[in-house]
Parts: sequence; structure tokens; C-alpha cells
Amino acid sequence: MHAEKRTASGLVSTLALFGSFSTLFCCALPALFVALGAGAALGGIVSNVPQLIWLSEHKVGLFVFAGTMLTLSSIMRYLNRNAPCPADPAKAKACARLRRISFGVFCFSVVMYATGFFFAFVAPRLL
Repeated sequence: MHAEKRTASGLVSTLALFGSFSTLFCCALPALFVALGAGAALGGIVSNVPQLIWLSEHKVGLFVFAGTMLTLSSIMRYLNRNAPCPADPAKAKACARLRRISFGVFCFSVVMYATGFFFAFVAPRLL
């Protein structure tokens, strides 16, 4: 059961990372390109990767999915915050290192989500 819990936690964390990363492609990067005057570069990217248009058309669902995955990931992080590391000193050191890396990736995902959310829903209302 413990291995299944780790697998589910890893899957949710991975989905949260990719979900929040896709919010950048949907909304933040196009806004950045246009703000920098690189509209032609954005047009070239969109013509070569038309899936970006699909992401933009379905941004509400994308943000709901990414937010749900980030929320589930944070709940799993909270529930596993005191999970023991192995008794072996080398494995315990690796466990602690991976927890720090995991926390960094989680924070990076939250920042990407917040950036995408700002450009998708807040910035258009400010203009």
C-alpha cells in the first residue's frame, strides 16, 4: 500500500507540473512575446505548433485541471510531511535531498500557474 501511495503522489505531482507548465504556453508566453514586440515570432510558433491555439481555446478547463492537480499535490505533500526516511545514512541523505528538490519543483509549479493565471484572466481585465 505504501508504494501505491508514493506512485499516486508522484503521478499527481507530475500532472501538476505539466498542467501548470501548459498554462504558460497557453497564456503567459504569448503575452510576453507580444509585449516584447515579437508578434511575428509568436505567429511562426503558432503556425508550427497549432496545439497552442487549442490550449488557448480551452484555457478555463486547463486552469481548472492544473489548479486541481496543484491542490491535490499540496494535500499529498502536507499528509506526507512527516513520512520517515530510511535508516541508512546514505539513503536518508538522498531522501532529504529529494524532498528539497520536490519542494522546489512544487513552488516552481505554483509560480508558473500564478503567472499563467495572471496573463489569462487578470491582465486582460486591467486593459
